[in-house]
Amino acid sequence: MDAFDSRRADELATLLALHEQGSFAAAGRQLARHPTVLSKRLTALETRLGIRLVERSTRQLRFTDEGERLVIKVREANRMLAEAEQEAAEGAVTVRGRLRLALPAAMGRRWLSGMLADFVLAYPQVRVEAEYADRFVDLIGEGFDAAIRIGELADNRLVATKLCDHRRILCASPEYLARHGVPVQPEDLAKHNCLGFSGLRSFPDWRLMNDEQQMIVRVAGSLRSNDNEALLAAARRGVGILAGGDWLMGGPRQRASGAGAAAMATRRSGRHLPGSAYRAPQLCRLGGFQSLAGSLLRGWRPLAPLTRSCKTSSLSCNLLI
Repeated sequence: MDAFDSRRADELATLLALHEQGSFAAAGRQLARHPTVLSKRLTALETRLGIRLVERSTRQLRFTDEGERLVIKVREANRMLAEAEQEAAEGAVTVRGRLRLALPAAMGRRWLSGMLADFVLAYPQVRVEAEYADRFVDLIGEGFDAAIRIGELADNRLVATKLCDHRRILCASPEYLARHGVPVQPEDLAKHNCLGFSGLRSFPDWRLMNDEQQMIVRVAGSLRSNDNEALLAAARRGVGILAGGDWLMGGPRQRASGAGAAAMATRRSGRHLPGSAYRAPQLCRLGGFQSLAGSLLRGWRPLAPLTRSCKTSSLSCNLLI
């Protein structure tokens, strides 16, 4: 018989009430049941166990040794169940457990690594597993809880929460522009050494926007890489023109507003993330991480005004948008 069968639970509740109250009448008042109902429950329990648990008389009840031992065991089981429920309830509002994250490589190192350390310090009961890679991981298939991605979310099995805006811009060092000139029109890029990020979905094409018009330019150059920071170092040394996110060009604590977006994607659970009303442990862990990441990324300041050109760090940026 199932240990959580309702009839079995009623029988054991009757046994405990009789032991506490000492009579069918008092136990009936405690359980809001007629004494005859409790008498039938006790008889059913004794019949099922094949042993006498309580000696009855017209004046009093006396528990047998077997009955006393059973009461002790049932009370212990009751206590363990109560503790289990309390632990489950505390775990639902306490940020604890494992949180497996997929973070973009360059952006993760430049922007999120320090924030991740702050998160671990703030939530010592969370075990974080962070994977830095520019590939779009399969959150469901590979067992990730969340990912920060740059761009649009294509997988409809996921829930995305926008963290901030970003845009891609063209940058080169002042030395490079002094030697080769500043490209004014998209067609001018064909005459320049363009540093290619092979991780770009449209690579080797650059898609340039001007209001609602889009122009696709196929670029070429002496260096291509799947690492944005390697290309940034080359651009700073005057190798060529780099197309990259403003988060890359400006560095931490700077940003620009634009059409793109950085988003946190999570496995779809039929609910939106996060919210104080959601008490599932995973949502609490994600909520804490998302709140910290969102405050950091929303807090960066504009990289530069939306003019045709600007300077940031050791780079000159042409905003061909």
